[in-house]
Amino acid sequence: MDDRASPAADAERAAEQEVTNARIAGAGGLLALGNVSSRIIGLARETVITYLFGATGAVDALQVAIIVPRAIYDLLIGGHVNGAIVPVLSDVVARRGKDDLWRSVSALASLIVVALAVLVLVIEFFAPQIVPLVAPGADPATQSLAADLLRITAPSLLALSLFALFSGTLFALRAFTLPAFAGVVFNGCIVILTLILAPSLGIVAVAIGWLVGSLAQMLLQLPGLSLRSLRPNWHWRQPALRRIGLLYIPVMLSLILDTLIIRPFSYSLASHAGEGSIGIMNWATTLIQFPQGLVATAISAAVLPTLARQALDATAARAFVDTLGMGLRLTLALILPAAFGLFVLASPIIALLFENGAFLAADTLVTSGALRWYLLGLPFAALDLLLVYAFYARKDTLTPALVGIVSLALYVGAALLLFEPLGLYSLMLADSLKHAAHAIICGALLWRKLGGFGGQRLLATGGKATLASLVMAAAAWLSLPALQGWIGGETVLHEALLVTIAALCYGGIFWLVARWLRLDELAWLWGLLRQRLGRG
Repeated sequence: MDDRASPAADAERAAEQEVTNARIAGAGGLLALGNVSSRIIGLARETVITYLFGATGAVDALQVAIIVPRAIYDLLIGGHVNGAIVPVLSDVVARRGKDDLWRSVSALASLIVVALAVLVLVIEFFAPQIVPLVAPGADPATQSLAADLLRITAPSLLALSLFALFSGTLFALRAFTLPAFAGVVFNGCIVILTLILAPSLGIVAVAIGWLVGSLAQMLLQLPGLSLRSLRPNWHWRQPALRRIGLLYIPVMLSLILDTLIIRPFSYSLASHAGEGSIGIMNWATTLIQFPQGLVATAISAAVLPTLARQALDATAARAFVDTLGMGLRLTLALILPAAFGLFVLASPIIALLFENGAFLAADTLVTSGALRWYLLGLPFAALDLLLVYAFYARKDTLTPALVGIVSLALYVGAALLLFEPLGLYSLMLADSLKHAAHAIICGALLWRKLGGFGGQRLLATGGKATLASLVMAAAAWLSLPALQGWIGGETVLHEALLVTIAALCYGGIFWLVARWLRLDELAWLWGLLRQRLGRG
């Protein structure tokens, strides 16, 4: 009887998993659309900044003014979102309902407002003393400007933190639309206000745009929340808050190392690599975040609420592995061609986006080199994000934090060892080694905890995606010089035409090779897209 029931049970489980996969893919597609829109406007933001200010000390001062509130946000709130807020609030919704959810969110919001309002006042008062700690190698004029800009950007800490809480709440409710497009609003405000105010205010306009953008993206989340249920709540001993705090302690320890040691170390080392190095590092990071946000962040954010709910059910171990495996396979199938394509097209893309006004051809050369060193670690970083989220879904934040300490130590050692021969590029190579180490160790530990990944064909998918990406990259490397000679590069229009034709041609090559190799994940995505378009 059990033997006869087993095939039926397997078929039912497979059908349920297919529905889950389709729902996650839909959410991932929505998040990817929001991310790519945000990244495009983010690139427009960086293009405007490079055009108006170039790789100068003013841009370095701006980066310092942004780094301080952003680093504190990451330390105190940002790490909560996926490490504690989404898993715990998903648990609250599943077990106790929405009334308890709103009480927990109200209490946490009240705590954030009280604590961070005080911290913002401290930053405003001690800005001149904070800046030299972040960029000790900068000249006095740059440090003075950075202090002035920091006083403008400091209040964004409160807006960013409330946005994180509100968007995390919506993720727990599996409502992805408003969080997906928050970055569009944020970057759009910076672009618009910079263009309007820069002629009269200079670099100060960008800092004002940063503050207004952080406030706007927070306000965008409010329509998705039950505003009547959100009210000041000073009862901070609620079980959900305690669980969030306990889960966050390991995350916070690793973030303390990253925020208070690694980031200042990185910017200090970059500031000793020459004027504009901090800006170049930031621009290369912006470009690497484009595929990271489009693929890894979108898939991981879509998968996390489902993994968190599956982790609550002891009978759903197989479903947990299947959901995780689907996310890993999709990530491999999409991030590898993105990394290879961006590697070979680094210089044309940077020239198109940034080489205008005060940003010169020499800056393009250095920035493309930095980007290529970063790209070595991109596939590992993409997989690592999903692996870390799998730990978070199982209410285990300690393991990724301990692995993070090991990888951060590797980063510091590699950067110092390689700084003399590689200069600025030592930071990018060290970052790639850090991501590789973290992903490999987390993957091995999770494999052991789950008893394997349940025959998810990860090696087959990775091998096929790598081979198709290598064929695409070889074709690009051989034909790109001829294509550049044919199109020319005298104007922005020529550069845009070159990047567009190259992306279409080389992307088409990858698609054809992937189809020939029967890369099933791409075929599944294509079929799902056609199905949704047909319904539309």
